[in-house]
Amino acid sequence: MTENADLQSVLDRAAAGGRITPEEALELYRSAPLHALGQAADAVRRRRYGSIAHIATYIIERNINYTNSCVTACKFCAFYAPPKSDKVWTRPLEDILRRCAETVELGGTQIMFQGGHHPDYGVEYYEEHFSAIKKAFPQLVIHSLGASEIEHMSRISGVSAEEAIRRIHAAGLDSFAGAGAELLPARPRTAIAPLKESGERWLEIMEIAHSLGVESTSTMLMGTGETNAERIEHLRMIRDVQDRTGGFRAFIPYTYQPENNHLKGRTQATIFEYLRMIAIARLFLDNVAHIQGSWLTVGKEAGQLSLHYGADDLGSVMLEENVVSSAGARHRSNRMELIDLIRKAGRVPAQRATTYEHLLVHDDPANDPVDDRVVSHISSTAIEGGTAHPELKLIDAG
Repeated sequence: MTENADLQSVLDRAAAGGRITPEEALELYRSAPLHALGQAADAVRRRRYGSIAHIATYIIERNINYTNSCVTACKFCAFYAPPKSDKVWTRPLEDILRRCAETVELGGTQIMFQGGHHPDYGVEYYEEHFSAIKKAFPQLVIHSLGASEIEHMSRISGVSAEEAIRRIHAAGLDSFAGAGAELLPARPRTAIAPLKESGERWLEIMEIAHSLGVESTSTMLMGTGETNAERIEHLRMIRDVQDRTGGFRAFIPYTYQPENNHLKGRTQATIFEYLRMIAIARLFLDNVAHIQGSWLTVGKEAGQLSLHYGADDLGSVMLEENVVSSAGARHRSNRMELIDLIRKAGRVPAQRATTYEHLLVHDDPANDPVDDRVVSHISSTAIEGGTAHPELKLIDAG
């Protein structure tokens, strides 16, 4: 009885906006009743957003994979190919620009440039590609890469991380994705990604980026064998940096997919573990504005449920996605379905920008968009039926 009372006391404090310790967060994550945890997280969300708490957002974006050649060989990844493999491919710039044109044509506002750590691609490669994209499509936000790519490209080019960030930012990068965070604590990170930089170095590079005015998101890969304590430690490491920089716009947990990779699904996170993480993140990360649900890896129903556990955003209609799809994520959606999922969760859907401003609030179902071309995986090497919509015409970039 005392233990339950203590848990409720911590939940009440967190729900009221008080800061909780990592030890308290771990106890809540392990032991608090699921619905009580969700209620407290939802109370935090409603207080934070006040007059717009009735709105939940989504974005239309495209992941453009420029190469699958990678020297990092992470054990959870089903996308990469060793550099000397006959399965290696690299997209030419012309093809990348065509995909950007399709994105604009379909109302997309953001691209995520995502690929392997190619042994030959230094800062110059990204400068060339980002400047070409920005010249042709200045309206597209380049929300791409992460600290791991910075560590790699700076090593290839023989420059500091700070110089690499300055140069690609000047070339057109707007903000960093949370790519490469996986698990930040040393034991699970070494187990699944032994060739990657340490979690401390990942955060150090993000802190440099924030100091240069380049904001980012933060992520967590759940279900590769990490402990509950290590999950909370991951959150603590993010919160500590956020206290100093304020540069993380959002936190996005997603679940490991078990197909076609070296881990072979020996461990996985359950839907309940995922929902508990969404809730505990909303309670613990009192300095991070947004918590995003990930329908792509946990499914649309669980994604919808996340909106009742502290999430204020349901992610994206991904016009193209190959990385987690290669590992078995088969969930697909479209804009109309995502709007419907949000509405049936009791919220008003809104299309957002990368920086979370509302671009279009769907407050009247009679005015909902009806373009059935805006569908996830219009182009995918990983999901059968990805088509790249041949009927779409390249718009005149001039």
